[in-house]
This record gives sequence, C-alpha cells and structure tokens, in this order.
Amino acid sequence: MRRVIVGVSGSLGSLHALRRAVAEARLRDAALWAVITWVPRGGELANRRAPCLPLLQLWRDEAARTLCQAWDDALGGIPVDLHVRMFALRGTAGQRLVATADQDSDLLVVGSGSSGALGRLVNGSVSRYCVKRAGCAVLTVPPSPVERELAHHPLARRRLLRELTEPHAAQS
Repeated sequence: MRRVIVGVSGSLGSLHALRRAVAEARLRDAALWAVITWVPRGGELANRRAPCLPLLQLWRDEAARTLCQAWDDALGGIPVDLHVRMFALRGTAGQRLVATADQDSDLLVVGSGSSGALGRLVNGSVSRYCVKRAGCAVLTVPPSPVERELAHHPLARRRLLRELTEPHAAQS
C-alpha cells in the first residue's frame, strides 16, 4: 500500500504540513502515517547515565498526546475516510522520519520550519536533513500565512501566544 508519512511536532508549521499530508493521502489513495518523535529530557547520554523507565514512558505518552492534539488542532480530529496510523518514536526527528519512509513509493511530508538562524543552528533543519537523506520523494511545506505573519511581528506573536495559553486574557 502507498504511504504518506508526515512529521508532526504540534508547531504551527507541522499542523500546516499535517493538513497538506491529508490532502496528499487522499489524492494518492494512500495510507497516512503521522509520526512524532521524542528524546529523553537531557538527551540520550543523560538517560544512559541514569535511566528511569517511568520517566521514559511519561515522555512517550506526552508525545502521543501532543500527536493526538495536533489532529484536533489541525483538522478537528482524525479523518474517517483515511487509513491513519500514528507513531510516537524515540529519536531525532530527521533520522526517525527518514527511517520510517523507507519505501521508494512513500511520500515524506515535513514542514519547512520558520525558526530563525539560531533555531536552525541549535536544532538543525529537519526538512533539510530529510531532503538530503530520504530514499523517497519529500514534500516540504512552507509556513502558513499566519505563521509567516507571526514570524515578522513579535508583538502579535506574543499576544497570540498569551491568548492561546490564557483563555481569560482574550475575554478582557
């Protein structure tokens, strides 16, 4: 079966990529695999020094909740007309997405990201990593108009974040 694999993090860019992946899966009559990745807080090295299985389970569950919430935020829920599978995978986003999209016929959908140079320096570019290393087609989805607007207006971004995190602030 053909597959569309989409990387999801819960960010505005990944929600936009998720919506695009749904459209691509419908066009291709393909299954849609939504993937969120996670790493232990403090990184793998810290986890090797002091492993804690309950914490690992907690972080995996948190990633799975974020993935479910992303479906609600992007589309109001999982579309019933698609065959959807969801995965919360341990590891870095680029590596896990490329490993999951391991068939020539796959389409890997990722957001192009809107973080500035500092964000790319610290986190790297998942989309760039996937384009360079994937053995299948990769669709990089540009930031949505809302995301582009927020990137250029820090005050609007702060106001929106405050309204999203403090519902009572929007009513005053």
